[in-house]
Amino acid sequence: MTNSSSNGSEADVKVIHSDDVPIPVLFRDEHIVVIDKPAGILVHRSPIDRHETRFVLQLLRDQLGQQVFPIHRLDKPTSGVMVLALCKDAAADLNRQFREQQVQKHYLAVVRGHTPASGLIDHALRADPDSYAGRPEAGPPKEARTTFTRLATTTLPVEIETYPSSRYSLVLAEPHTGRTHQIRRHMKHISHPIIGDAKHGRGRHNRYFAKHLACSRLLLHANQLEFLHPADGQALRFFQPPSGEFAALLQQFDWLNALPAPPDPPPPRKVT
Repeated sequence: MTNSSSNGSEADVKVIHSDDVPIPVLFRDEHIVVIDKPAGILVHRSPIDRHETRFVLQLLRDQLGQQVFPIHRLDKPTSGVMVLALCKDAAADLNRQFREQQVQKHYLAVVRGHTPASGLIDHALRADPDSYAGRPEAGPPKEARTTFTRLATTTLPVEIETYPSSRYSLVLAEPHTGRTHQIRRHMKHISHPIIGDAKHGRGRHNRYFAKHLACSRLLLHANQLEFLHPADGQALRFFQPPSGEFAALLQQFDWLNALPAPPDPPPPRKVT
């Protein structure tokens, strides 16, 4: 992992938990905390998942022993790099950066089929109906743009749908807007749905990966996040490759060498 905490400013983290594994902390100072969100956990409470009792905000608050402020969200089944604020001023500045599309986000995804080498998906998306949010019908379409680059491909000699073999790609996706499920919906739109996506994917492929490849999660991971530090404006870049089932699958497909190399870290920050 390469990130801007290489200057040793990462604070010691006091872990306060019971049976929960601590949230992996990549960087922390008095203004922000950057984490590697595990797959399968909500960022915050949601009426749609009333049965859930574990949330990133709650666990991280107990782990750090202080209040944390959410800035952006990763879907429950998505893993990867997230930034949260530790004070209201930092939250306000980071929210502005996300709102003004000044933040760069890169995701790794395993999708069905062999994608083009690269492309831009410029396809407006509607907000899904959400009675809890007071939106009984689909919202108006809003612009949504995602660029992607194919990193690797593989072909399995198994018939899952109508072909004697099944093809898959590893892609690096960068959303330039922040619509709900944007990458998942955009990859479906170009007929390359993400493996493990129960809502927008292909059930037969999802079940094959779970049963035969020991991988039952959504294969979407936020591997890089770039933004400006809210206190001094210095550029920060955080990079974290997938772990667990995702990493095991990459190794099984011989795709580890296709992963993006960690970027060079920016100059060390001056911490006051």
